[in-house]
Amino acid sequence: MTDSRRDTSVVAGPPEQVGPAPRRSSGRAWEWTLAALLLLPNLVLLVVFTYRPLLDNIRLSFTDWNISSPVANPVGFANYVEWFGRDDTRVVVRNTLVFTVATVGVSMALGLGLALLLDQKLKGRNLVRSVVFAPFVISGAAVGIAFQFVFDPQFGLVRDLLARVGASSPDFYQQPGWALFMVTVTYIWKNLGYTFVIYLAALQGRRADLDEAAEIDGATAWTRFRRVLMPQLRPTTFFLSITVLLSSVQVFDIINVMTRGGPQGNGTATLVYQVYQETFVNQRAGYGATVATIMFVILLAVTVVQVRFMDRGQKS
Repeated sequence: MTDSRRDTSVVAGPPEQVGPAPRRSSGRAWEWTLAALLLLPNLVLLVVFTYRPLLDNIRLSFTDWNISSPVANPVGFANYVEWFGRDDTRVVVRNTLVFTVATVGVSMALGLGLALLLDQKLKGRNLVRSVVFAPFVISGAAVGIAFQFVFDPQFGLVRDLLARVGASSPDFYQQPGWALFMVTVTYIWKNLGYTFVIYLAALQGRRADLDEAAEIDGATAWTRFRRVLMPQLRPTTFFLSITVLLSSVQVFDIINVMTRGGPQGNGTATLVYQVYQETFVNQRAGYGATVATIMFVILLAVTVVQVRFMDRGQKS
């Protein structure tokens, strides 16, 4: 006899959802809208005050324009050909290279050394930290005027110190090499506080357990510095190498106050000073824009190389 009863049991399933389902897409859309609203003012400022002037500068580099004239005459690549063919170009590029390499390397090395020293528990270290950082917030023009008296070959501080050991002071204002040395030392003194503070912050945030482990293992002080400390400071060193490089290339006030690009024409003139000289003194804004564009391309290439180098260092 066949059982005609049917199985009326129902397989239990997920409970039915009551009410409308949450809209994740609307939440994401609100997040993107909020992010756009927060970023929009900064983007507008960047476009108006950075990218638009950059494009205008590139456009003007292909013209012959007197800054007081309403008309800019197109000349193609004539300004670039002139810049690469002029005799003073080699001097200006050499001055820029020497000044930048010296200021970046020396200020970072001295900043790290002072940070290591003042990271110790020393009496009066907070006062010394303030003294080291103070020149960074002083105007570059004021620093330049003060150091004119320091390097004055007749009655300056350097002359007095050299006279005590029986040496004569170089003529910093008449010899191009010594003049470039003078403005380089002045800028290093002014910028030292910046590298010092950044390195000091990085040292205070490093992992102390790694230093202790290396010391227990019998590592020497140099080994701990090279193998333990410097790898932890690599991001900070990379950051400083870019920021100090960019600021060094753009130094104008100290050079203008102390030497006005001289002596002997272009003894201390750098690329940024050449932009000023050609644009506002020689009234050749188109040629000045050409120099500024070349400087921008050089800085962009150097920054890209630094980023690539940093990426390879992190991967290795």
